[in-house]
Amino acid sequence: MSLLVVGSIAFDSIRTPHGEVEEILGGSATFFSVTASWFTPVSVVAVVGEDFGAEQLRIFHDRSIDTQGVEQVPGRTFRWKGEYTGDMNQAHTLETQLNVFESFVPKIPPAYLDTQFLFLGNIDPVLQLNVRRALPNLRISALDTMNYWIQGMPEDLAKVLATVEILLINEGEARMLTHQGNLKKAAAIIQKLGPRVVVIKRGEHGATLFGPESIFTVPAYLLDEVHDPTGAGDTFAGGFMGHLARTGDLSDSNLRRAAVYGSVMGSFAVEEFGLDRLLRLTPEEIESRYREIKRLTHFDA
Repeated sequence: MSLLVVGSIAFDSIRTPHGEVEEILGGSATFFSVTASWFTPVSVVAVVGEDFGAEQLRIFHDRSIDTQGVEQVPGRTFRWKGEYTGDMNQAHTLETQLNVFESFVPKIPPAYLDTQFLFLGNIDPVLQLNVRRALPNLRISALDTMNYWIQGMPEDLAKVLATVEILLINEGEARMLTHQGNLKKAAAIIQKLGPRVVVIKRGEHGATLFGPESIFTVPAYLLDEVHDPTGAGDTFAGGFMGHLARTGDLSDSNLRRAAVYGSVMGSFAVEEFGLDRLLRLTPEEIESRYREIKRLTHFDA
């Protein structure tokens, strides 16, 4: 089924203990769409500048991602520069250049109006709400947010949360949003705000899904080395929403499977810089790692 992502396309410069790269393709919409394209057809709404060329566009088209919603305007594309040290759980932002993204107003092409599955990347909650209201035929909408919007625009964030079914958020943001240290209690507070499904991402400790019927925790896939965590959260979301859109099944058991696919795809993303590993995947590799997580977590009472 159709899956739409609205978010950022960026050029990232990243330094980790494993190396350094300059101006590689990144952004929430990029990581999400490339990941989800392994499961279902994906469309993108985003903005880029004049420096975004055929080479970058080919990455989307090679994965059959619909880019008619990607608007190109005068100026430079959004840029982010960051560094990871130590346990690599936290990015240290060195430089942010919003450029054309600063005045981004999502424009939904007519061909996208029948979209049934939507992921709202980490953008202004007012824009998220406008997009959500513009799509009347949605079955499931999910969003991501961050501390900047939680602290700076809490009322607008509350309005859009009331309209979506799923919130994907990291544990620090969940505590900030709810003023509650206990994640179980934090999820219950968020569910009262609107989303009936809350997925709290916990970095190297995996993710916990708080659904209408049960709670489920999926571990992070164990790797020998993590090269670049950039985009891991959006990659998790791409696997999660991609599986839901592929199956059209919103049952408790399928939400759990979606969380496992999120963990699987996140594990591939961090193995190399940027999109490199995600672009070289095969369906067999995805399913193999899915089965391995199932074996690692199986318990027979």
